[in-house]
Parts: sequence; C-alpha cells; structure tokens
Amino acid sequence: MATSAADLATIIEQQEQVFVRRQPESARLADLAARSLAGGVVSSWQISRPQPVWLSHGAGSKLYDVDGNCYVDLHGGYGVSLAGHAHPAVVTAIRAQAERGTHFAQPTETALMVAAELQRRFGLPLWRFANSGTEATMDAVHLMRAITGRDLIIKVEGCYHGHHDSVQVSVCPDDDADDRGPAGAPASVPASTGIPQAITDLTLVVGFNDLAAVRRRLDENEHRVAGMILEPIMMNAGIILPDPGYLAGLKELLHSRGALLAFDEVKTGLTAGPCGATGMTGVTPDIVCLAKAIGGGVAVAAIGGTEDVMSHVANGDYEMVGTFNGNPLAMAACRAMLTEVATPDAYERLEKLRRRAVEGLEQEIERHDLNAQVVSVGAKGCVVFSAGPVRNFRDFLRVRDAYSHAHWLFQHNGGVFLPPWGKIEQWLMSVQHDEADIDRFVANFGTFAAAVGSRRH
Repeated sequence: MATSAADLATIIEQQEQVFVRRQPESARLADLAARSLAGGVVSSWQISRPQPVWLSHGAGSKLYDVDGNCYVDLHGGYGVSLAGHAHPAVVTAIRAQAERGTHFAQPTETALMVAAELQRRFGLPLWRFANSGTEATMDAVHLMRAITGRDLIIKVEGCYHGHHDSVQVSVCPDDDADDRGPAGAPASVPASTGIPQAITDLTLVVGFNDLAAVRRRLDENEHRVAGMILEPIMMNAGIILPDPGYLAGLKELLHSRGALLAFDEVKTGLTAGPCGATGMTGVTPDIVCLAKAIGGGVAVAAIGGTEDVMSHVANGDYEMVGTFNGNPLAMAACRAMLTEVATPDAYERLEKLRRRAVEGLEQEIERHDLNAQVVSVGAKGCVVFSAGPVRNFRDFLRVRDAYSHAHWLFQHNGGVFLPPWGKIEQWLMSVQHDEADIDRFVANFGTFAAAVGSRRH
C-alpha cells in the first residue's frame, strides 16, 4: 500500500521547513529579486517550492549556495554539466580563447575541429552551429519544411523541444482528458499562452512508442507532413526508453512517405554515451540537434544532417544564420569537451558510477517495499515512483508528484542538489563525481525511503 496523502503532506511540510531554515540568504535575495527580476528569477524553471535556491559557485562535483551550504551536484544544470564545474580543460580553453578575442562573426579553425569530431561520433557528414537547444530544433523544423515544401510536422506528446512556436505543443498537457484527447490520437494543445492556434494546428501529436499512431497521422495527411521530431530517448517525463524497433520503424515509415526524421539529442547527446542516443540505438536520423553538454557549460548548439539535407543549407535554399553561431569562445569550450573531457576513460568511470547508483537505489527500494523503478542511461538517470513500466506520457501522468517532491527535499536537505521539477527531471553525473558522491545520494534516498515506508498502511 502507498503512503497516505495526508502522511506524505506532513513529511513534505517538515522537510520544507528544514529547507527554508538552511537558506535565509536565498530567501533574502529572492525578496530583493522580486523588485527587478520578473518572478524573482531569470527563468521560470527556477521557481521552485518552497523557494528558489541562489547559488554562489561550483567546483568539481560540488555546488555551493549563498548560505554556504555544499551540495553534490546531480542537478547538472538540466543536463549541461557533464564536465562538472571548472573542469581544468574547459577553463584553460576558455581562458586562452578569451585572451585572443571572444567574437568575430567569422569562421575559425576550431569550428572545423569540432565539426569533424561530431561527424565522427554521430555519423552525419555536415554540421552547423547555433546557441541553444531551442535554436537547433527550430532550424531542424524549418529545414524539414523547406526541403519537403510541406507545412505539417509530427511531435511526441510530453516531449519538450525548446521554446519556439512549432514545438510548444502538448509539452505537458493538462490532466483533463477532454483537453488531451484520446491516447491513440492526442489533441494538439498549446503549451503556453502566446502560441497562435494557426501554428499549433500545424503540429500533429502522437504518443511515444506508438508507431501505428504515426502511420495514421501520415495516412490522414497524405503528402502534407514534412517530418517528425522526437527525443530518441524521451527525457521530459523522467526517462522513457524506445521499444525495440521503434526508432528504426519510424525512419522507414517516414521515408516511405517522403518525410524526414529529426532527433532532438539536446539532453542525450554525450550524456547517453560518447555518440549519444544515435550511437546507442544504432539509428541515424536525417537531422540531429545537440546542445547542453557539448559546450562544457558554455551556451552552444549544433545541427548535423545528411548530405541531402544539408545541401539545402549549403546552396542557400534555407538560410541558417545567427550572429553568434560558431562563436570562438563556444567552439573552444566544445573542442575541450569533445577531445579532453568526454573521453573513453571518462565514460568507463561514469558507467561504474551509474551501476553503483542503480544498485544502491534498487536495494533501498526493495528494503522499504516502495513502488518505484530506477531508469538510467549513461550519465543520466531517475527514480520513477510507479509500480509498472512507463512507456509514454499517459503512463507518466499516473506517477504521483508528491513522492518526487518529497525525495527532492530529502536529497537537498541532505546535501545533494537535484532538479526541482520532481518526476519530470533526471539526475546527471559528471566526469568529476566519485564514489563518495554517489554513496551520499544513495544514503539520502534510503533516509527518504525509510520515512515514507514507515508511514505505509
């Protein structure tokens, strides 16, 4: 039986009180920020209950808040900090480039080196650069439409692909089933205000791992679908792995209808493995979008494509532009990340830490008889508080938020920093984490599991 809602609410209230007592300076800065920052933060994702955490600095695998509290950082900047903090190779590269100039709006030799390494890892021959995951996926959507001359795209319900209009659809639709539509044919629901209905209508929605739904969408809209964009491993709903054959089936199906396949590897690129989910699954898309971890903490993105796809950029059919694209400071950080940080030895260490975390968490789950599962891919992982497997967004909706929030509070108060969005987000290990960091994480989970397990009825 699960812990009652009333008991879980009491546990959360107690932990939130501890949370606030530990961070008076964060509370002071939050009050001050309300006078000059909209919502008191610089991104809406930083608004967390009971209050935002204001950070001072990071070093190695650790973060420090403005109250002097030290945390093992498994937040990872929402998937950015695979290098950890102030990694010597990244620091050296940024410092050296800063002394030679930080912006030219012209190509540099370092961009060639970065493109060649991405070409080698992801199996796509031609690349361009951008500055964020949002820009990369926006270019991917534009490219698919430009190449095919078609307006419609397909995306997966519950997937987040950035903050541009075409993909701000059914990101986390309301729990009202009438708004979401049936599971086999989800409605296209705007993810926020400010998204024109006319644009929302151009984005068709399907469930993850539902190849039949994609076929139906293509049949219903013959010769109108430009392509499909998806996370090959879904990461906006914990972590959801593709069924065997799903990705290969998508590629074959889309190509049979003259449509393209784009992988959003903003979260999985480098973190799922040295060649991202593309290498892990063995399915190479027409377009791949990278960002986050490839820059070692510097804002950068990359778009790779086949010869056929990228010829439309090369010949000027589609203008892929941006003042900061291929910025030399970002390219220097990327080069260090790809050649000195994300190395075979680093991935070997990360795999050992991954296994240590998974085994430790699963032991605690079994010991305290929790309805929970551990899902992990490379440096990323999550605990899903569900008795059964989660294959898509509809399954994910049945997971109770309260357990995830309580777990986050126990980890935070115990010195481990996780993303504050509970069941949506994942942990990220860096190349600078060690066994003691993982052991603290597991120990905190054990404390949480004992607290909620002791109140089970």
